[in-house]
Amino acid sequence: MKSVETKIVEAIRSKPRGVLIFPEDFQEMGTPEAIRVALHRLEKDNILTRVAHGIYVRPKMSTYLGQILPTAEDIAAAIAKRDRIRTVPTGTYALNALGLSTQVPMRIVLLTDGSPRVIKIGERTIKFKKTTPKSLLTKGEISRLVIQALKEIGQNKQTEEEEHKILDLLKKENRKDLQHDIALAPVWIQKIMKKAL
Repeated sequence: MKSVETKIVEAIRSKPRGVLIFPEDFQEMGTPEAIRVALHRLEKDNILTRVAHGIYVRPKMSTYLGQILPTAEDIAAAIAKRDRIRTVPTGTYALNALGLSTQVPMRIVLLTDGSPRVIKIGERTIKFKKTTPKSLLTKGEISRLVIQALKEIGQNKQTEEEEHKILDLLKKENRKDLQHDIALAPVWIQKIMKKAL
């Protein structure tokens, strides 16, 4: 009979490198304690790398860079998928995602309908912040970021260049999703977004 560790190694090797691995992925292979011990041993043997508490990866390898670990953004997306929660990026993270800021946020803040928590990844942190269901009703990938980015910039504080960039991005959004999301935005943001219709 195969050991828990052997089963886990086989399962890990069947996944592409760079895919995030959670202990829950192996729950049918053994007890939580046996899985935890096996993952810890695999980390010691350099088969896995722990990127945050309870989150592992079999890193992609590069001839020049060595190990390539997933970004904090990849980890946040994987956690949201695992926990079946909705998230909306906020603040400087939303600005950066839209290309309105070159500053890579050290602290990613995501509004969520899941449980609030903070996850540390190296020098960066991901904060899942509980919010109202209304904040998570947006449908468009671009329009939801625009609403949060404009909130971060502040009312009447956006430059002409920023507004141009935002409107260009919004024109790529699905028109139905955009109309849906405009209705959810604060009135001052609605006025800006409507210019993209």
